[in-house]
Amino acid sequence: MAGLMLQGTGSDVGKSVLVAGLCRALANRGIAVLPFKPQNMSNNAAVTPEGGEIGRAQALQAVAARAELHVDMNPVLLKPQADHTSQVVVHGRMRGTLGSGSFRQARGALLGEVMESYRRLSARCDIVVVEGAGSPAEINLRAGDIANMGFARAADVPVVLVGDIDRGGVIAALAGTRAVIDPADAAMIRGFIVNKFRGDPALFTDGYAAIEQLTRWRGYGVVPWLAKAHHLPSEDAVVLERAAAASSGPKRIACPILPRIANFDDLDALKSEPSVELVMVPPDTPIPLVDMIVLPGSKATIADLAFIREQGWDIDIIAHHRRGGAVLGICGGYQMLGRSIADPLGIEGTAGRADGLGLLDVETVLTGDKRVSQVRGQAMGAGFEGYEIHIGQTTGPDTKRPFAELGEGHADGAQSADGTVMGTYCHGLLESGPLRRALLAKIDAPSHAQPHADRVDAALEDIAARLEDALDIDGLIALARENAI
Repeated sequence: MAGLMLQGTGSDVGKSVLVAGLCRALANRGIAVLPFKPQNMSNNAAVTPEGGEIGRAQALQAVAARAELHVDMNPVLLKPQADHTSQVVVHGRMRGTLGSGSFRQARGALLGEVMESYRRLSARCDIVVVEGAGSPAEINLRAGDIANMGFARAADVPVVLVGDIDRGGVIAALAGTRAVIDPADAAMIRGFIVNKFRGDPALFTDGYAAIEQLTRWRGYGVVPWLAKAHHLPSEDAVVLERAAAASSGPKRIACPILPRIANFDDLDALKSEPSVELVMVPPDTPIPLVDMIVLPGSKATIADLAFIREQGWDIDIIAHHRRGGAVLGICGGYQMLGRSIADPLGIEGTAGRADGLGLLDVETVLTGDKRVSQVRGQAMGAGFEGYEIHIGQTTGPDTKRPFAELGEGHADGAQSADGTVMGTYCHGLLESGPLRRALLAKIDAPSHAQPHADRVDAALEDIAARLEDALDIDGLIALARENAI
C-alpha cells in the first residue's frame, strides 16, 4: 500500500487544496492516484454515483485525480447541526446523531471501517494521498483519534506536516507540533511543507533551515500563494467569515450566512460572472438592496429560519419580494420559503413546527427518510446535472409549477405564479452554463454561460503546475512508496 498523508499545524492551512493539487500533479504524470480522508466534519457534501455522501473536498480531490467519486474516499463524515450535535455518516449512509462528547468516545470503534476503506482504495491505485483533519497538536483529542495520528499509525502511512506562513508564526507552529505530540506520533512525521508564501521564497531560506534544525524533519518545499485556489469549492464555512464581495458587477445577488449553512458552494459559479456582485451577508448586517436573494441549504432548517427572524432578515426578504425582486431557495432555503416546516419526529432537535416565510404556497414535513442521489434534469429551458441531499417532503399548490423536471417524470421544487420566487431541492444546478444564463436573465444580467467545471479544472491544472515547481514531488512519491507492500 503506497500512501502519503498531509496533516496540518491547524485548520485552514491549505491541506485540502494541496491534496487536490498533488492528485492532479500525480495524475498528470500517469500515476493512478486516489484521495482519502478518514474523518471529515463539514456541511458541504457531495453525492457519489452509488448514492452516498462524502465531503466536498474529497469530491474535488477525486476530480483532480480524474477518478469517480466513491464513499471509501471519506468513510466518516460528521455534519454539524443544531444543539451541539452532528449527524454521523459512515460509508456514505446516515448512521445516527451524536453529541461532540459522545462522538469522541465512540469514534475509536470506527477505525476498523476506516481501515477497510483505505485498503480498498489502495488496491485500486498506485498511491493514496491522505488528508488529515485539524491538527495532531490537539493532544486533548488524541485518545481514540482516527483522523490524524491514530490513522497514520494504524495504516503505517508517512506524514508530511503543512504549516501556513500567511497567518504568521509558522516556525513556532511546526516546531511546536513536534514538541507537544507523543514521540511515537512524531516519528510518523517525515517532513514538512510551508504553504501560502507571498513574495520571494528565497527570503525564507533562513527560516526554512531553522525549521529543519528544530524539528529534524526534511523540508519538501515552500508553496507560493495559490491565487487560483479561490476558484475551487470551499468545504469549511470559516471562509465565509472573511468573505468579501466576489466581484463588482452591476447586478447584485445576496445570500445570508446562516449558522448551519450547507453546500454554499452552490453559489461558486455566480462568482465567475462579470455582470454579478455576489454579496455574502454576515450576521448583524441587513440584507442590502439587491436584484436577487438566494437562500442556501441548511443542516438545521428550523433553527436557521429562527435565526433569519432574529436578524430581521425575514423583513428584508419580504420587502425585496414586494419590490418585485427575485428569490431562489435551494434545499433548506426552499423549505424556508414555504408556509410552514414541521418536524414531528424531532429530527433536527426538539420536535415542533415553524411558520415559513410564506413566499411559496407549500408546506414541508421533515421525515426520517433521507434522499441522497445524483440527478439530471431540465429547468428554465436548460439541462443540468446536480444532486439531492435532503430530509423532508414538500407539498402544496405551487409544486404544480415545478422548478425542474428530473428523470423518469419526477418534478422538483416550486415556483410562484409570477415566477419571481423559486425553490428547488437540487444542488449544483448553477454549474450549468445555460441554466445560469437563464436564471440571470431574470435580473437582466448577461452571462458568459461557461460550464463551471471547466473553470475548476483550469484552476486544478494551474495549481498542479505550481506545485511541480515548488515541491520535491519526486521525493514525496519516494516517501509514499517506502512502506508499499
